[in-house]
Amino acid sequence: MLEFEKPLEEIKEKIVSLKAYQEKHSVNLADEIEILEATLTKETEQIYKNLKPWDRVQVARLQERPTTLDYIPYIFDEFIELHGDRTFRDDPALIGGLAYFNGLPVTVIGHQRGKDTKDNIYRNFGMAHPEGYRKALRLMKQAEKFNRPIITFIDTKGAYPGKAAEERGQSESIAKNLVEMASLSVPVISIVIGEGGSGGALGLGVTNRLLMLENSTYSVISPEGAAALLWKDSGLAQMAAETMKITAPDLFKLGVVDEVVEEPFGGAHKHLENQATLIKTSLENHLSELKALTGESLVEDRFNKYRNIGSYVD
Repeated sequence: MLEFEKPLEEIKEKIVSLKAYQEKHSVNLADEIEILEATLTKETEQIYKNLKPWDRVQVARLQERPTTLDYIPYIFDEFIELHGDRTFRDDPALIGGLAYFNGLPVTVIGHQRGKDTKDNIYRNFGMAHPEGYRKALRLMKQAEKFNRPIITFIDTKGAYPGKAAEERGQSESIAKNLVEMASLSVPVISIVIGEGGSGGALGLGVTNRLLMLENSTYSVISPEGAAALLWKDSGLAQMAAETMKITAPDLFKLGVVDEVVEEPFGGAHKHLENQATLIKTSLENHLSELKALTGESLVEDRFNKYRNIGSYVD
């Protein structure tokens, strides 16, 4: 349970207590329970309408939050996962393959966190090695060859920073993805579904359209890391989150993100199927626009998107 959800938990406990008392003593407490349930709904809406940046960081990091593989069955048909970078090995922290999106063949690529401790160790907590990004690039070039749109799901604290990953060319693999993605002649749409951290996120994020779930984050560094660098105190992460403008609403205002996809009250993990439907609708709208563009226009559209981010002085 998150800190800001404690008032909701207290109401839930009262509802459970009243229901138990009603059943045990055969008394009618339906009116009292109904009032509490209405209060719970109202309070949930109020809290989730007014989340602070640090609150959204906590929601984005929830273990229960849906992953790429959770969403795929609800959004795509006949997904076939493809493995390996044809150089070293397969990286379970980054998955990809072929699927149909409303009958249209597409390539789907995404970071993949684990669902429990054992799975997280297998998936390396969603932090990809160089071979993960090389696998992603292999699938992107294959998509370009067969004229398939590319849809990527971003959900990582960052690329794996370990010694072995650096020895195998972590920075080179990400840099190559940035260059190659910039010149792809097929539509590319990316959606941040959890944390979008550092170059690990950008390795799948050079795109025509960048979408974010309402309670996801996208940043060059974690709030803890920024606080440690700026103020020599990682305990000031909450202040850093406020300052960094890493939430979906803030990034939309800054022009970094093209659309914020709403989440059901309580977060995406409360209503997976509803959340997947909202994502699918958003993808349909953007893909419809991009399919009308030529390969050359798609490259130019992508260039202009990143050229127009931020401000500069002549």
